[in-house]
Amino acid sequence: MRTQPVVALAGNPNTGKSTVFNALTGLNQHTGNWPGKTVQKSWGTYRHRGRTVTVVDLPGTYSLLAGSPEEQVARDFLCFAAPDVTVVVVDATCLERNLNLVLQVGEITPRMLVCLNLMDEARRRGMRIDAARLAEELGVPVVPTAARRGEGLHHLKEAIDGVLSGAVRPAPPPLTYDAELEAAVQLLAAELAPLLGGSLNPRWAALRLLDGDEAVTAYVASSGRGRALPA
Repeated sequence: MRTQPVVALAGNPNTGKSTVFNALTGLNQHTGNWPGKTVQKSWGTYRHRGRTVTVVDLPGTYSLLAGSPEEQVARDFLCFAAPDVTVVVVDATCLERNLNLVLQVGEITPRMLVCLNLMDEARRRGMRIDAARLAEELGVPVVPTAARRGEGLHHLKEAIDGVLSGAVRPAPPPLTYDAELEAAVQLLAAELAPLLGGSLNPRWAALRLLDGDEAVTAYVASSGRGRALPA
């Protein structure tokens, strides 16, 4: 049983995610390898509003389709470690490429927010981003930061605390597909829900099964109760 909340940091490579991690945790961090992997694991803690928060820096990845060891580690952690909050760090200078991961995380868990990092670089390029409009469109909090300058980190901690306390309830809208696929997803998700027992988002699992994801297929076949995805 957890004694303190866990926050996962996800993001594409080169978004400044590790800089955000270092800025949050300072010297209170550790490194190692993920079990059975050569992929590095970094975790640390910070205190805010009297609460100690554990932060896990997930490997940088462009997607959660488990096509690489890094993607598999990130997906497995979000699915089975069930972090209390997932912060997706995005590069403010190239949002279009980064939002693909935001949408994928939103299909797994609604308990998320977006850290709009590298805002200093965006300003240098003359770019203006309407963070409030972006938050409205995504259905989750969006916090502008420039982690290497320390900008926005207090607001980021406040946003995390809001999700942890329940004062903020993110609601990313579900992605909708064509009518035939939607009908199949809804039918399959309804069948999966009692089988998974809350261990996975049934809609996300249905999409992965329809896509032929072998790891998720094996997990569901084993009844989906408390087992990690096979390597």
